[in-house]
Amino acid sequence: MKLEPLIGDDPRDVLRGLRGALHGAGPALALGAAGEPPAAEVAGGTAVVVTTSGSTGIPKSVVLSRDALTSSAMATAARIGDGAWLLALPATYVAGLQVLVRSLVAGREPSILAGSFSPAAFAAAANGMASSVGGQRVPAYTSLVPAQLVKLLDAADHDADVRRALTSFAAILVGGQALPPAVRERADAAGVRIVRTYGSTETSGGCVYDGRPLDTVRMRVVDGELQIGGPTLADGYLGDAELTDRVFVRDEGRWYRTGDAALIDDGMLRIHGRIDNVIVSGGINISLDRVEQAVRAIPGLAQAVVVGVDDPTWGEASVVVAPRGEALRRSEAEQLDHARAAVSQAVGPHARPSRLVLVDELPVLPSGKPDREAIRRAVAALH
Repeated sequence: MKLEPLIGDDPRDVLRGLRGALHGAGPALALGAAGEPPAAEVAGGTAVVVTTSGSTGIPKSVVLSRDALTSSAMATAARIGDGAWLLALPATYVAGLQVLVRSLVAGREPSILAGSFSPAAFAAAANGMASSVGGQRVPAYTSLVPAQLVKLLDAADHDADVRRALTSFAAILVGGQALPPAVRERADAAGVRIVRTYGSTETSGGCVYDGRPLDTVRMRVVDGELQIGGPTLADGYLGDAELTDRVFVRDEGRWYRTGDAALIDDGMLRIHGRIDNVIVSGGINISLDRVEQAVRAIPGLAQAVVVGVDDPTWGEASVVVAPRGEALRRSEAEQLDHARAAVSQAVGPHARPSRLVLVDELPVLPSGKPDREAIRRAVAALH
């Protein structure tokens, strides 16, 4: 089957190509690849190949079938309801791609945010979505990353149009990274209906909603690592059979090894961070995800990112990097003291971050996630 690279990232071009790919009338789409895709042919039934480097900088080309994408879309509708969707994320990344898939499966044209993301553009698009069928209002949905939600909540404090837009959605899916509890509380207080999602390109996007898997999705923990099963799984990695066999294992079915440390408690998933996001400081293993979780609970540091850097004394040390505009009226030294105290209580004194760096803006990937590798390199260059 032919694989057709998409030139540019116009969501309308993605939508046109996706319509043919999902119906089997057109070639499979190659999204996110710089230049030519890794191979010219893919297996029959393939709809999309999404090339993504995530936050590590190592590119992977994930093969997604028509069945996987539509299974995910139908499971989402079964969980939160059917309706109209607004695309506010890049269509070349799986969360944005799934907004288009859900729209096509529902037989509705998606609303598309024009230009770059801003609260004003989001409000204009959202407030123009109101429609009804047979006198019944059609529910509206969208998908965001936490950084977008924070921008919208900030704007909603003084802009009635943004506030009305946020509260107009039957549900807003928020994923891509952990949602800080303080942000969730702000959304709840503002009457915004948030659904936290967990998933990846390899699972056709979000597959666990508010801690519970979609109806067709299975999950288990093996040696502390979360594994996901079910019909939404990708076929594997294009041109890399070795990686496919290592990540997608067969054991009473097919399972995707997520690389996330997790606990399943009475059917509820709790993620504790990446298994491999660990530094060794003074001979002690420290989970940077746990440090980051503790730091993000501090007012003014809700969007902080914690990275590991070389340290002449301890071997490695953690550094907190946060947007300057969010920090409260404290000095960097005072903010660092608060962060160190919170980490000491939540994780232990051995895990306290070595420093705090305030920046005008955190670098992000096109998906909206923090570009952790770029942040780490920038911090390392300061030493």
